[in-house]
Amino acid sequence: MNPIRPLTALSTSPLAMRRVNGWLTIFWIAMIPISLATGWISSVTYVAMLSLWALVSGHWAAWQAARVEVHQDEDADVQEVLDELRNMVTELRSNPGM
Repeated sequence: MNPIRPLTALSTSPLAMRRVNGWLTIFWIAMIPISLATGWISSVTYVAMLSLWALVSGHWAAWQAARVEVHQDEDADVQEVLDELRNMVTELRSNPGM
C-alpha cells in the first residue's frame, strides 16, 4: 500500500482539508500551554520540530492556494467561452436571415 495515496485523496477534498486544518490549529493552540508547562519550549529538538512543521504547513498551504488559482483560471476560461456562445446565440436569434 502506498502511504502517500491517502494524503493525495485528502488534499483533493476542500471539506476534508478544512476539517484537518481546523483540528491541527486546535491541536497547536492546545500545545502552547502544554509546551510552557512541561518545559519543552526550551528543548532544541522541540523547537526544531515546530520549525519543520511550520515549513511543511506553509508550503502545503501555498500549494493548496495555487491549486485553487488554477481551478479559478479554468473556470474563468470556461465562463468566457460560455459568454461568447451566448452572444453568438443572441445574435443569431436577432438576425435569423443571416
